[in-house]
Amino acid sequence: MAHDHSSSGIRIGIDLGGTKIAAVAMRNDGTVCAEQRIRTPRGDYRATLAAIAQIVVSLEKAANCSGATVGIGVPGAVSARTGTIKNANSEWLNGRDLRGDLGHFLDRPVRTANDADCFAISEAQDGAGAGAATVFGIILGTGCGGGIVIDGKLLTGPNAIAGEWGHNPLPWPDVAAGTAELPGPDCYCGKTGCIETFLSGPGFAARHKEQSGQSLTPEQIVAQARQGNADCGDSLGRYIDRLARATASVINILDPHCIVLGGGMSNIAELVTEVPRLWPRYVFSDRIDTVLSAARHGDASGVRGAAWLWPAS
Repeated sequence: MAHDHSSSGIRIGIDLGGTKIAAVAMRNDGTVCAEQRIRTPRGDYRATLAAIAQIVVSLEKAANCSGATVGIGVPGAVSARTGTIKNANSEWLNGRDLRGDLGHFLDRPVRTANDADCFAISEAQDGAGAGAATVFGIILGTGCGGGIVIDGKLLTGPNAIAGEWGHNPLPWPDVAAGTAELPGPDCYCGKTGCIETFLSGPGFAARHKEQSGQSLTPEQIVAQARQGNADCGDSLGRYIDRLARATASVINILDPHCIVLGGGMSNIAELVTEVPRLWPRYVFSDRIDTVLSAARHGDASGVRGAAWLWPAS
């Protein structure tokens, strides 16, 4: 049997994280034929380019192909104005023409997208949102990212920020409940009360400490809530209600068929069952057919979505 030496058979996806670079070589049917993970050369842009180029070479060798398509998920966004990276928490990437520089390094065009967009693409393509016309992908991790896929295509928008729900204010702040949601915590973006300050993993832990005085990790809060600890139960209940409100405002604007949860906080099984039960309080509709799901591909979704940035050839 002849091996495929063209780009038509293999697509490479790379998830460029702040601490690790994950990569896969994937066939058009979504099966992974090779994968690799290395530590990110933090703070060194040139070394980051060289590391990615080396990964592409080794994955092509492992997959017995050449000229594979390359897609990269990046923290932050590509500025429509300059073509350079902006808003990345991996600061050494900001202001750099990653797409152009890598394309030059690899001698082929490279596609880039925000890591949350890659997550949304992956789950819409062959994950929890497969077959849904409109998918809103959410990452509840160290931040609160989001991405929108409509009819299989990523919605980027003229400002390259489509899906950035985490830097809207938490809707329907309930000051009567004594939970001090106004003015809300300071966010690194310069505003207060952003959804991210409540629903990110660090935000969840920080809000619990404010209410209870206890410094616990999100995993510890959830475990103790399940064991009947009242303070932890209150914090988990507040988190579920806040996620219901934040996603309800997305439903009121976008009305997606499916919302998919990813990131570390998405491992909390109660979110998928309890949040939709609260939607009728907040969604402007007599019935709600939007489906809330946990990601099918978990941690692998970002790297798979990067590979899917190129259509099947």
